[in-house]
Amino acid sequence: MVGGMWLAGAELALATIGLAPFAIHRLSTGKWAKEKMNCPEEGSGLEITILLPVWNEGLIIEQKLADLAAQKHPASLLIIDSASDDDTVTKAETWLKDFPKAFSSHRIIKMDKRLGKTPAVMLALDELSQTKGIIVMTDADAFLEEGAFNRISRWFSDPTIGAVGGTPNRQGGLSSEKSHRNLYTSIRIGESNHDSTPFLEGSLLAWRSGSVSSSDMHATANADDAQIATAVRLNGLRSIQDPELFFTDHMPTTTKGQRRQKVRRAQGLIRLLARKRKHWFSKSQGRFAKILRRNAFMHLLSPLAVFGAGLLAILRNITYLPDTDLMGLLSVFEIYMLISWVLARFGKSPLGMRTSGAIMVGLENLFSAIITTSRGKSLHMWQQHSDVREELAKKSRSN
Repeated sequence: MVGGMWLAGAELALATIGLAPFAIHRLSTGKWAKEKMNCPEEGSGLEITILLPVWNEGLIIEQKLADLAAQKHPASLLIIDSASDDDTVTKAETWLKDFPKAFSSHRIIKMDKRLGKTPAVMLALDELSQTKGIIVMTDADAFLEEGAFNRISRWFSDPTIGAVGGTPNRQGGLSSEKSHRNLYTSIRIGESNHDSTPFLEGSLLAWRSGSVSSSDMHATANADDAQIATAVRLNGLRSIQDPELFFTDHMPTTTKGQRRQKVRRAQGLIRLLARKRKHWFSKSQGRFAKILRRNAFMHLLSPLAVFGAGLLAILRNITYLPDTDLMGLLSVFEIYMLISWVLARFGKSPLGMRTSGAIMVGLENLFSAIITTSRGKSLHMWQQHSDVREELAKKSRSN
């Protein structure tokens, strides 16, 4: 009996360490989200350069270029092709030749070797180092709402703004994925209102030229968008997510595809947070140090603590029956969290378990990323979701 209480106490301690950072930060960002950001009314007048990194996007590259041209906002275009082995470049060149007035100017840079998205972005930063104005990076499978460039331009009339990220309007996927995305989108917006968010969406991410350079990034790490957002803030300007700057993209249609995508991104985020550990308690970073520190705890400490609590729960339930009220309540909580996780793992998100399921699946992906990293395996190479591309191409043909 005494041993069971000791195990229960240790389990509760680890569960608290693991889940408390989420609860505290969720409550804080919910409060911060009420502090509305106001997008300036006037445009900045700054020139826009579109950065489009691609790899094997032959199925949708023409759709993407047409979508960008439909913004009807003067902009130059830079395509960085990461050694595609399909007809991406040929189709892009043909489309640009057929529509010569779509962009103020355009360039296509072909990399000799596929190195991953981050090296492609770093190459672009070097190419654009002398460019003045705003750089807007977007993915080939992300489609922008009308007026997106105009709204981006307005944000940069505020001299304190260094980076602005869009808010996803994700199509397809599973109900649990939508719950996961909604949870973390609300956190990012709250962080932005309070100061800055370290994580922005590379599907639509704009930054002020000169606010970040290739030397701020790590070539063999993923999450290039988060690297940019964090570097911009550490370099003295704000990085914010605009809740009204929407883009549409499509999620992988299988749980396996979604998990692969999340683990890859999770590895990039934990690497970034670990590298920036000297800023966790930096007084010079003000409020952003608190945001960075809390995210570090959630991404690095919480997965390990919750995993440890899970092991103790298994050991306690095998060894001791829940013969006290405390242990009975603990068993009920364990069952609730287990069901939330299993349902979310298989794409279900019932009311009452959405937040808990999203957190548990997120912790699982983070733990997998930590284990993958500890084994010396890097997931920074670009991975395509062919199901998404094929679906987009099919819709384009039907239209």
